[in-house]
Amino acid sequence: MRVSTMIRIGASPDGGVIDRITDFGRQAEARGFPGIWIGDSLGRGRPTLDSLQVLTALAAVTSKVELGISVLQLPLRNPVELAHRVQSLQAMSGGRLILGVGSGSTRDDFELLGYDYDHRFRTFKNDLEIMNRVWNGEPVNGGTLATWPGCKGGPPILIGAWRSPRWITYAAKEAQGWTPSGRYSSLEDLEGGMKIYREMGGTNAVLANCSVDLRERPESAELAKLAAVNFICPPDEARRRIKRVAAMGFEEILIGSQFGAIDEIERVRDFLAA
Repeated sequence: MRVSTMIRIGASPDGGVIDRITDFGRQAEARGFPGIWIGDSLGRGRPTLDSLQVLTALAAVTSKVELGISVLQLPLRNPVELAHRVQSLQAMSGGRLILGVGSGSTRDDFELLGYDYDHRFRTFKNDLEIMNRVWNGEPVNGGTLATWPGCKGGPPILIGAWRSPRWITYAAKEAQGWTPSGRYSSLEDLEGGMKIYREMGGTNAVLANCSVDLRERPESAELAKLAAVNFICPPDEARRRIKRVAAMGFEEILIGSQFGAIDEIERVRDFLAA
């Protein structure tokens, strides 16, 4: 099982946000992590940065690591404009982009933009079809977006689904991977979802949003209670947990630290070989 990093950028009165992003990217690549991933949110009561812009900054200071989003909420964007932005990042990163996409799971994000939360699944499927047409140079809305050289067909797509058999099956049959959440999926969800995914022929299961805090700082206490898969625990317990995830059959796990503690992510990664 591969272990990749998730970058989490908290707001700081000291600024220096671009330096924090680029330093994390350089460290992740130097320490041999295969990928750097980021989440996507807008209206949840905390300041966030646009995920595609963060990955663009990371693309500028790295050359080998994959750059991924888990997961980009398609119904919150215009699909043609988003397809163009994704293609831009795919080109600027030299084809290193992995795009996790989902319907969105938080009503607040939709209400912020005045969008329809209750019909998000229908919108998601429609948007995904439109984006695929755009990336293949097909006409959309009476026009065509020219395909950048080397970007035809778009990046590999992973489907974000916590527990829906319908979307897990779609991930296995129509996409390049399935990405559930260590924060929002229960252990039963993960085990049941993996069974469906494998039975449907899926070969790339990527577990996202797994937090680490080996020092068990007070700020992590609530998350430790909520997240089904986390490494907010002593090192010996973290070793047991990472091996349990590997035993579930995941090809990759994405681990992040709200404190930017990449050394703790690296330590959990090394537990797999111990």
